[in-house]
Amino acid sequence: MDLQLQGKNVLITGGSMGIGKAIAHVFVSEGANVAIAARGIEALQETKEELGSNTAIFQTNLLHAEEREKLIQSFVEQNGSIDILINNAGGSNGGKTVETNMELFYQAMELNYFSAVHLSKLAVEQMKKNGNGAIVNITSIFGRESGGKVTYNNAKSALISFTKSLADEVISDGIRVNSVAPGSILHETGNWKKRLEKNPQEITEFVEKEIPAGRFGTPEEIANVVAFLASEKASWVVGASINVDGGQSKMNF
Repeated sequence: MDLQLQGKNVLITGGSMGIGKAIAHVFVSEGANVAIAARGIEALQETKEELGSNTAIFQTNLLHAEEREKLIQSFVEQNGSIDILINNAGGSNGGKTVETNMELFYQAMELNYFSAVHLSKLAVEQMKKNGNGAIVNITSIFGRESGGKVTYNNAKSALISFTKSLADEVISDGIRVNSVAPGSILHETGNWKKRLEKNPQEITEFVEKEIPAGRFGTPEEIANVVAFLASEKASWVVGASINVDGGQSKMNF
């Protein structure tokens, strides 16, 4: 299927590894103009080599508002416009609620929620000028139901709610906003890979018990859904949260 993404200007946060890198690969294969943003310059440069010389990289720390503003400004100056924003940057911290310092709650919200909110607001300002655009937020099934670390669960739940709110607000401007909620995804730089190497029997039992498909998902399986949602082929999908989880979620809607 031709997703008609040729020449689209795409910005992907957390794009140097894991799911973000897989998303970048899909958009590059579709002929889009891709830029990836992340904190580590070495990982950015390595991913740029994989994706091709036409891929742009931005070293940035999305925990800081001024860095987010600079990122969008630099991207637009380089490309002339922003057509698609993928808010993929995120991470988990802490443990049980009573054992987790409040500072970790603040950090989790800043990285997983406020950074995406801020970047979305900045991108919408630019997208309105062209009367079209798409934003896809990477959330989690543990933003739709209980599970995972509480700081991460809280932040992703808030992001799913924000997705619907912003989507309804800006669809009249030709801008679509949706989210993808991955289940447990295995990749080289992820927590599941580390846990599998540390205790293979325990993780194998987890997969057999918790994932009906009987295996972990791959970053590419998330990336394919993200690209579809960002394309005009999904023109009537607005404010949705799509599980991509091999049946792992316990929800029936």
